[in-house]
Amino acid sequence: MCGIVGYIGKKQAAPLLKEGLKKLEYRGYDSAGIAVLGDRGLAVEKRAGRVDALSANVYGNCGIGHTRWATHGAPTAENAHPHVCGAIALVHNGIVENAHELRRECMERGEKFFSETDSEVIAHLIARAYRGDLLAAVKEGCARLVGSYALAVLAKDRREIVCARMKSPLIVGRGEDGCYAASDLAALPACSAACVLSDGDFALLNGENFTVFDAGLQPKEGEKVVFSAKEEDGALGGYRHYMRKEMAEIPLALENSCLEIGNIGDFSGFYEVLCHAEYIQIVACGTAYHAALCFEYAAEKLCRIPVEVTTAGEYRYRDPIVPKNTLCLAVSQSGETADTLAAALCAREKGAKVAAVVNVAHSSLARMADFVLPTRAGAERAVAATKSFHAQLAALYSVLRALAAARGTAAPYFSLAKEAEEALALSEKVQGWAARFAAARSVYFIGRGADYCAALEGSLKLKEISYLPSEGYAAGELKHGTLALVDGRTPVVAIVTSEALAEKTMNAVSEVRARGAGVYLITTLASLSGREGIADAVLLPPCEELYSPALTAIPLQMLAYYTALACGNDPDKPRNLAKSVTVE
Repeated sequence: MCGIVGYIGKKQAAPLLKEGLKKLEYRGYDSAGIAVLGDRGLAVEKRAGRVDALSANVYGNCGIGHTRWATHGAPTAENAHPHVCGAIALVHNGIVENAHELRRECMERGEKFFSETDSEVIAHLIARAYRGDLLAAVKEGCARLVGSYALAVLAKDRREIVCARMKSPLIVGRGEDGCYAASDLAALPACSAACVLSDGDFALLNGENFTVFDAGLQPKEGEKVVFSAKEEDGALGGYRHYMRKEMAEIPLALENSCLEIGNIGDFSGFYEVLCHAEYIQIVACGTAYHAALCFEYAAEKLCRIPVEVTTAGEYRYRDPIVPKNTLCLAVSQSGETADTLAAALCAREKGAKVAAVVNVAHSSLARMADFVLPTRAGAERAVAATKSFHAQLAALYSVLRALAAARGTAAPYFSLAKEAEEALALSEKVQGWAARFAAARSVYFIGRGADYCAALEGSLKLKEISYLPSEGYAAGELKHGTLALVDGRTPVVAIVTSEALAEKTMNAVSEVRARGAGVYLITTLASLSGREGIADAVLLPPCEELYSPALTAIPLQMLAYYTALACGNDPDKPRNLAKSVTVE
């Protein structure tokens, strides 16, 4: 899970590489480095820490850069990319699964290693194969690799960059002043031409153009990316952090991601599959998994269709049963989540139709799916998902409405943008809770039905950016063991939006209060907000219960944000995490 950039052209490379790496820092920020080819040869600078640690005082107009999220070896300067061996310097995103075997072979030949990474092995393979033809050497080196890779490679005696892709994203483009490579479109300037590399592809970049090659090094037409106006300029817009800015964009994400799924228009083919679906499987990870659980609860209740949500990393390994007429929804913000990609491919191989719920149109998941249901959240730069969760909910609730229509059931209309605006303003109240939560030993989030789904997401957000131990529980489950951990140092957040289940959840509230816990309530029910014994409450606008996680998640995100600040953490870049999880 790393970010790659490359540039060759008329300008000084180092400032452009550093600028591109800043835009990719969400992919990894444990360490960073650049290698630049100039008149004095190959110059390399790499540092532990974030991109700002690079001085970029290296000169030349051809270079590659990298931000790292550690998989093999600690986040040190030695383990940072680029890795150099002989005439070769390279940057790598992915995992070499046979690195141990390859490293042993190299060491038996007397070759020395200077890092603990799997990536350095690739530099050795290419250096040994290099005889003046860099493209051929990269191909020969890649032939030994098992796993995933996106590579950008330099040779100190050739003014060119060679790229290679296998199961890890890479884009190449041509602009006014040269050619570029990057892991993500966000790091490319506006290009007159750009292509997404497919698995097995190679690309050769010089100062004037790029050429894409297939696995046999035959030139091919790459899959073109259409450049549109940039969604944002990356400015904070007066906010202190991107996470808070992106929360403010939730209403727009909800509005833009509502899809008109019917028997005419862009989604008519998907609607036909939906009409015949007898079973729905959903694969997702992290926040996307919680969005899927929200859909499962609503779809089974409203449409009476079996829905099964599985964490994508487990789906393949349990040899899943995929009945006839199964629809698989694969949910991923980036569309590059390795586990979700593999799970969706497994479902398709077993006969399911696959629909990708994804925020990146040119992503690997979007390209492999039978149908694409776009979430139009816009760029999300904070690692912790906020507006992208809501965009996923909007797209999935659109599927819910279409599913209900196909079965002759009326689904409640939703937009939620106005209610989300109100919820944002009301949720600022949780800033006053932050000091109490920052001092907690652990935190529990409880709810029932749709509120349980929201509790899971609230707990994940708090863990991600405050680093506090936290769990989301079905309210009735606390007494089956976990209640032993509740005491006066354990605040509990109760989420209640269902009139029918309200008193059941409040019974659990009484149980934790009896053990000394302070209880904080998030509810849409005015009758509960003043209940005796509640430490404090956020009363949200009334909302259809099926869609309530779209509102209750807002104060939960806000609570995580302010608690992280109270703990002295950077909410945009939590330790040990990266946004685009491109490794298994």
